[in-house]
Amino acid sequence: MSSDVKANVLSSDALVADQTDHPGEPVAVTAAGALPWRLVKDKLEVLLIHRPRYDDWSWPKGKIDDGETIPECAVREVQEEIGLTAQLGIPLPPIHYHVASGLKVVYYWAVKANGVKLLPDGKEVDSIMWCAPEKAAALLSNPSDVVPLQYLQEAHARGQLDTWPLLVLRHAKAKPRSSWSKAEGERPLAATGTRQAQAVSRLLQAWKPQRVVTSPWLRCVATVAPYAKATGAKVKLAEALTEHRHERSPKKTAAVVEGLFDKQRAVVVCTHRPALPTVFGLLAQHMPPHLRALLPGKEPYLSPGELVVCHIAPGGKRHIVAVEQFKPFDD
Repeated sequence: MSSDVKANVLSSDALVADQTDHPGEPVAVTAAGALPWRLVKDKLEVLLIHRPRYDDWSWPKGKIDDGETIPECAVREVQEEIGLTAQLGIPLPPIHYHVASGLKVVYYWAVKANGVKLLPDGKEVDSIMWCAPEKAAALLSNPSDVVPLQYLQEAHARGQLDTWPLLVLRHAKAKPRSSWSKAEGERPLAATGTRQAQAVSRLLQAWKPQRVVTSPWLRCVATVAPYAKATGAKVKLAEALTEHRHERSPKKTAAVVEGLFDKQRAVVVCTHRPALPTVFGLLAQHMPPHLRALLPGKEPYLSPGELVVCHIAPGGKRHIVAVEQFKPFDD
């Protein structure tokens, strides 16, 4: 895997984050997909696809395209192959195996599909099957595909499968402070930041947050504007997320983030670099130590346009069960 692609993924360390069976071997093919799941009378079922080209049973997946991140690849492939508009859930262990061109890595996420009618594309996929995990494990043609299935089953057993995402986003690249003489809150995005905002919009659609909570300063609002326009997400301005308010009262900044847990629905919060230690400090209180270690811990915490995804278990316990970190595609 190239360094550009690898920079897109940093997942929970409970997962197989590196090709442990192939140390040092370069990755020739990067792919992504999902394990669709649903509950039928409280029983877990997963969806397998049949590919006529290979006459095999597997998970929806495909190779990454130029100009997309790994989460975007997963969402696109699931849409193309089975007609499911996916909202990515918890990350699952990636798998590694050899193909004709060399080592291949496939990144997987859990995707909830309750009550959704799915249709195979008829070309790459000619049929689909919902079945119990035990039956799926027996049918899967690639033995490696059992690994993410086992992790999904275990997450379900722990009550940590049906999660919702809380995303923390640093605004895209702004014009330099040194070249700006007007009010700090009016400092706009640089030209590269404007392009980043479009890339952020595409990346955010992997989790589809319908709420956006942002600092009202222009560079934050301009970062989330393309996503809000594309999806109709509701935008709320929070003064406590600005640099100045954070400097005066970090507790109020933390309180805004704490309040995001209340509705238990996907949300993205956009703020500034100086506020990030406070935001991550608050989130760290809601996760076990091994996940805390994955949060950015030193300056600059996130690069412009970069985000952290926290997956939160259902119910009112405010328990974060997985952490990921992604950069938008940088052209």
